[in-house]
Parts: sequence; C-alpha cells; structure tokens
Amino acid sequence: MHIWEGVTLAFQQLVTQKLKSFFSLLGVILGVMFLIVVVTVVEGLDRYIREDLTAQLFGVNTVTLRRSPSVSINESREARREQQRRPRLTFADADALREQIILSAQVGVESRTGSSIVGDNGRTASGVQVLGATPEIFEIRDLDITEGRAFTAQEDKSGSPVLVIGSETAEKVFEGLEPVGRSVRIRGFPYRVVGVLEERGSLFGESQDNIVIAPARSQIRSITAPRGYVDNIVIQALNPDELRDIQLQVEGIMRVRHRLRPTEEPDFSLETADEAISFWDNISRMLFTALPMLVSIALVVGGIVIMNIMLVSVMERTREIGVRKALGARRRDILTQVLIESATLCTIGGALGVGVGLTIAQILAAVSPIPAAVAPRWIALGITLGLTVGIIAGVYPASQASKLDPVDALRYE
Repeated sequence: MHIWEGVTLAFQQLVTQKLKSFFSLLGVILGVMFLIVVVTVVEGLDRYIREDLTAQLFGVNTVTLRRSPSVSINESREARREQQRRPRLTFADADALREQIILSAQVGVESRTGSSIVGDNGRTASGVQVLGATPEIFEIRDLDITEGRAFTAQEDKSGSPVLVIGSETAEKVFEGLEPVGRSVRIRGFPYRVVGVLEERGSLFGESQDNIVIAPARSQIRSITAPRGYVDNIVIQALNPDELRDIQLQVEGIMRVRHRLRPTEEPDFSLETADEAISFWDNISRMLFTALPMLVSIALVVGGIVIMNIMLVSVMERTREIGVRKALGARRRDILTQVLIESATLCTIGGALGVGVGLTIAQILAAVSPIPAAVAPRWIALGITLGLTVGIIAGVYPASQASKLDPVDALRYE
C-alpha cells in the first residue's frame, strides 16, 4: 500500500507541476540519454567493424602489405616523414612473394585512384573508384560477378584493355542497356566491359558500387601504379591456421629484399583484420573509460536537483506529514513514502532518457553512415541508474521528513 501510494503521489506531482518536474528530472534524462546514444553508436560501430568493415577492407585470412599503416593515432611528424622516405612497393615485390612463400597462399596486387569514365554512348560517371588489380583480388576480396566474367591472369599479364564495372557505375553509364561487351574510356584509355560486380552497398556512406576494376598491368597502371609502384599487396592464407606463419614469411622476404639488418625496424607495414579489430578495441576501450565519468557528472547534478526539489516538497507538505504522524504513521512510513516518490520520479527520468537516447541514435543512423545497435542490458542499466539516483537523492529529504515532530508540523504555516 505504501509503495503504491508513493508512486501515485509522484505521478500527481508530475501532472500538477509539469515544468518543475521536467527541470528537476533534466539532469537524469540528459545523463541516461548520453549513455544510450554513445553506447548505441559504439556498439553499432563495433558490430559493423567486426562483421562487415574488416571483411571489405582486408578480406578473410589475409595479410596486407603496405608502404605505411592505413590507420594510425597520435603519429608524430617525424614518424610521417620516416614513412614518406620508405621505398614504394612494386610488382617485383609481389612476384617475389608468389615465388618464395612456401605455404599455401595466393597473392594479389591492387592500386586505386579516382576518375570519371565515359561510355561509348556519351554518358559519364564521375567520382568512380578506379582499381588496377590482379585477378586474385576478386577471390581475396570476395567480389562476385553477376553478369559476364572477371578478367583472367593472361589478360592481366598481357595488359588487355578489359574491365569489370560496378553495378552503380553500370547504371549511371549504361542505364537500360546491357553493359557487357560495351566500351568505356578512362582518361582517354579505351576499355571493354567484360563483367558486372554484384551490388555491395556502402562503407561509411561511400558507395562500394561506383567502381571499375581493370588489369593491374594494363594502361590503367599509368594512373594507378606509375613507374611500376603499387599501393597494396594482399596475401591470403588458403589455410586459416597458417596465416601467422605466412605473415612471418612475408616479413622475412621483404626484409631481405629491402636489405634490412636484424636490428633495423621494418620499412613497410603488415596489417591483418585482427590488428584492425585490435586498433578499434583500443578506441572503444577509451570511449567506455571516459563514458562513466561523463554520465556521472550529469547524474550527480540531476541527483542534487532532485534532492533540493524533494526538500522543497517536504517543506510544502509539513502539515500533511504532521497529520499522518498524528494518525499513527511511523517514522519508517514517512521515510519510505518520500524515498518511493524520489525513486519513482528518477526512474521516469531514466526511462525518458532511454527513449530520447534511442530516438537520437536512430536519427543519427538514418541521416549518417553511423550504424546503431543497443543491447537490452544498456536499456536496463539506464533505467536502473535513474532508480539508483532517485533513492540516493531521496535519502536526505526522506530522513528530514521522518524526523519532523507532529506537534511542530501541525503548527507549521
């Protein structure tokens, strides 16, 4: 009975004093809202990076050899200068790896740039990713062909002017037409379309379907890999258990090719999907380390406001409390009633914070490439935080109310 009475009084206060109740709950709402928004975005990113991003960027069971790391944090100016002095990767490096890796693996080369392409019908597609690659890249990157075929190793070796086109690019250039067999020009170089890629969607808002892939040794190399340089050499382990050993072999082969002494640091970068995930884990760990402090600040402020509001409420109801004590209410009854009122108000604030936070997260997901996902445990935590703040903030006002002398309380004006 006491619990239901306290809950009823809390709802009555919300209804009769809407503005006052809103501002008293604002700190709790903001704290829980911030928690839900950050957690929703971080968990969405975490799922996206683990399930989609690493597979698209690195492939499955792969080691990517680069001149410098694809991502780095707090890199010094001297470190950037050192990376710029590093030797560029070449087709010869890729050929050496194919010959010298003794475990089961396939080696692919890729270099990319951006350009416009013009179809034989005069239509143009701009902002196209132009990828010069060896045919192994189709399997390593899990690029499926929906129409036509991929180019062959012989076509790559001879530099044949053929290419595979992305579904979005094909729609832009050959809308309503069959792309396979038609021609396009890339910076003046003519190419014949031999295949169309399966739709892949977007990556952080950037379309993965506005792309063309041509043989790495064709004329495209003049814009993607001038002077025989390449951006990435991708090595895929055919046996996942051998990936680490293959990585060590690649490092050893490249150290010999670059004439590095045993004590010298590598002048190249080797990256795997696991390392990318580890990099993300460090970032998310920092976010989750800072999150409790930021949420706590809002909740502490909200708790102080609630405590003051409850003290004012106790003063306004001094005569009511005196009447209840005169009619036999015990100190524990008064204490429980005020605590329940405070806890109910803050639980409502926590629930509102969860609702607002989820709404903001979904809006962010709809208007930006940031994905959103939240586990039920965080929703439960948000509401529990509201309840906890209400109980803690209500202890002092409840204690003061329970100590009121009934005679003095009845005389209070």
